[in-house]
Amino acid sequence: MNKKLLLVDGHNLLFRMFFGMPDTFYTQSGKKYNAVYGFIHALTKVISMVRPSHVFVAFDSEDCGDRRDLDTAYKANRPDYSEMSPNDCPFSQLRAIYSVLDDIGVPNSEICGCEADDVIASYALRYSDEMNVVIMSTDRDYWQLISPTVSILDYHGSNSTLITPSDVEKKFGVSPSQFADFKCLIGDKSDNIVGVHGIGPKRAAELLVTYGSIDGIYENIDAIDRASTKKALLESKERLELNARLIKLNNISNLPVEIDELKYVYVNPGNVFDRSARAAEMYIDV
Repeated sequence: MNKKLLLVDGHNLLFRMFFGMPDTFYTQSGKKYNAVYGFIHALTKVISMVRPSHVFVAFDSEDCGDRRDLDTAYKANRPDYSEMSPNDCPFSQLRAIYSVLDDIGVPNSEICGCEADDVIASYALRYSDEMNVVIMSTDRDYWQLISPTVSILDYHGSNSTLITPSDVEKKFGVSPSQFADFKCLIGDKSDNIVGVHGIGPKRAAELLVTYGSIDGIYENIDAIDRASTKKALLESKERLELNARLIKLNNISNLPVEIDELKYVYVNPGNVFDRSARAAEMYIDV
């Protein structure tokens, strides 16, 4: 395939840069812009590495779907940034990031009505038959999408790696198609999702290898010889049904931008440091 689609989890990269870049990037008027610089610098490096024919950066909006309505605990462990000062809040730098992305011709959008994860998943599922897809994110929810034509870029500068099906199997003992069920069983601390009591990664992998899926596990529940595991599974059936709705990415029908509008024509960003500082002066409020 000559075409390649690069999909970027915008909030994932924003937070990585805000908390990972040194706290030394300030404009003359005292506006912090470490995330702006880090975001654009990382993205332009990845574009040079991946050489995509199409690019899309998706950001969450305040209207991000109904998962929190399904479970009030979902992501309730995240900090509340609404009362923080601009220099302590990653979101204060978003408008500056949007501005630079627009200036260098990188298609981007805030996603309303669902999480950006679902939109990224939908692009990957819809177009992976006609082009290779690379998803730039450290969020392992995307690992359920990995296939021969969908890979995940774990960006760490020159030490970046592409996560492929064999990597998932090697690390967790399950296939990518089983990975969502694997997370349902063990839970996800980063999203405050609890799993089945007493079932850790090793036991979850054993169950999925033996029975194929969570549905397969329950169809063969009487064959499970460990009494404590069988009891925990029977007590957690409703919890697992909820986990599936929280963890499995949705394939939405209406994508925000047509694929032809995601064609990428390289624009030299010039001095990213200076460009980021100018955008910060214009768009960051303090």
